[in-house]
Amino acid sequence: MRFLHILLSLVLGLGLVMAQQSGEFDVLIKNGTVYDGTGGKPRRADVLIRNDKIVAVGDFKNAKAKNTVDARGLAVAPGFINMLSWAVDDLIIDGRSMGDIKQGVTTEIFGEGDSMGPLNEEMKQRRLAGQGDLKFPIEWTTLAEYLQMLERRGVACNVASYIGATTIREYVIGLEDKKATPAQLQQMRELVRQEMEAGALGIGSSLIYAPAFYAPTEELIEMCKVAAKYQGKYISHMRSEGNRLVEGVEELIRIAREANIPAEIYHLKAGGQANWPKMNQVIAMVEKARREGLKITADMYTYPAGATGLEASMPPWVLDGGYEALFKRLKDPETRRKIAAEMRTPTDKWENLYLSAGSPERVLLVGFKSEKLKPLTGKTLGEAAKLRGEDPIETIMNLVLEDQSRVGTVYFMMSEDNIRKQIKLPWVSFGSDAGSMATEGIFLKSSTHPRAYGNFSRLLGKYVREEKVIPLEEAIRRLTSLPATNLGLDHRGMLKADYFADVVIFDPKTVGDRATFEKPHQYAVGMQHVFVNGRHVLKDGEHTDAKPGRALWGPGRIR
Repeated sequence: MRFLHILLSLVLGLGLVMAQQSGEFDVLIKNGTVYDGTGGKPRRADVLIRNDKIVAVGDFKNAKAKNTVDARGLAVAPGFINMLSWAVDDLIIDGRSMGDIKQGVTTEIFGEGDSMGPLNEEMKQRRLAGQGDLKFPIEWTTLAEYLQMLERRGVACNVASYIGATTIREYVIGLEDKKATPAQLQQMRELVRQEMEAGALGIGSSLIYAPAFYAPTEELIEMCKVAAKYQGKYISHMRSEGNRLVEGVEELIRIAREANIPAEIYHLKAGGQANWPKMNQVIAMVEKARREGLKITADMYTYPAGATGLEASMPPWVLDGGYEALFKRLKDPETRRKIAAEMRTPTDKWENLYLSAGSPERVLLVGFKSEKLKPLTGKTLGEAAKLRGEDPIETIMNLVLEDQSRVGTVYFMMSEDNIRKQIKLPWVSFGSDAGSMATEGIFLKSSTHPRAYGNFSRLLGKYVREEKVIPLEEAIRRLTSLPATNLGLDHRGMLKADYFADVVIFDPKTVGDRATFEKPHQYAVGMQHVFVNGRHVLKDGEHTDAKPGRALWGPGRIR
């Protein structure tokens, strides 16, 4: 056996020498400091690429290639994986993925509760009616068809997705607060089977929002049992990240255990100052489950504020029946009084982000559909209420009704100490929970959370270089091989022979975020080169307009 290994090594080595001499390489990255994604110490090495694959990592600076990049003084790493991307609309409008490519993100993972399929005709019409600044036709039906559409149109990054548990529920049951009948539950399981066989990654949930809020744990377990048959995963914006955070983690662990499925916590956090001390207990719970053999992981963003809509400050029953039902309730004086009373009352029954923020000055308005309301963009809820001469609770209800939307909102709720504590956890990867936009055109009509432009570079600049929370090699592992392994992505996440050539080259001395809450539309800095599937997408910090991204599929894909 040892002789065979030696012989194989000699054959491979001879082939590599012959290839070097014949100049068969497309890309040579030379003189860089290579962080291979394993978390091991970096080394000075060269990277050879042919077509869409890495040929070898070693000492090849005399090799001949069509494109040579001198990475002296720079870090060379696998492309980063965004574990929670909302670039689903952005990439249809602009496939360059500017905000994330300039941070080194080569793979976007979708599906936080809501996914781009499967859709029925009623769902398509609702989504068309709900479009804001970004408008596009919906010409696909299944989730797999959406991903294939992006690949055909051309995107700079790779794309993959979970199936939204909310999307499945909406497809079968609608938007009402109803329990699935046995026949409906079987239809939900069948939809999961179809999408898993087409290559979905698993089931994604977002349980603080209606109609996902209406789904009992047992419904999620049944869907996850189907996904598990195809090596799928479960990933969840838990039922609570605040007052019932511990119970939310208990539910996730229960689903993992009963469905026999790996599970991940979306954007790990403790929302609301009173809940910050719970993070130690949550970490202990996850680590206990991991010791017991459950595959529990988490991801996070690197900011003390989250972003969602103003409806996240209202009790979930107001969305029973969807947004049209909500708007109707907001027009009824008696119902409005009931809604306002519940919004003002602390509770463990639902997640009230207005109270979690602690003050209307800690609620920032960032996204309106209505041109009339866009001047309020960038103002706090407190400022908007004062301008309008209203109580902040009334302003929340009025803005949702006037804009006929959820109104994009940033809530300041988390602790910087917890962010650092979470970054140190070896089982935590990173997701922006945001789109990937450009600092131009239609994207400037609304504001956004700075995480859309800075989440990954902020990790590398603020928390690695400046604060030394974790070493650079560990940060890169958590941006690359950890999520790739958790997702079951084929030959991604490491700089290794025969792996796909998703490669980033950046300056560790300058990499960092520039986006702020006041001025979020600002690109990160320090990323010099990005290759996706062997193609040069970012060159000397500028986009080449190449769009070699592919739809990536879960390990259960059979067609």
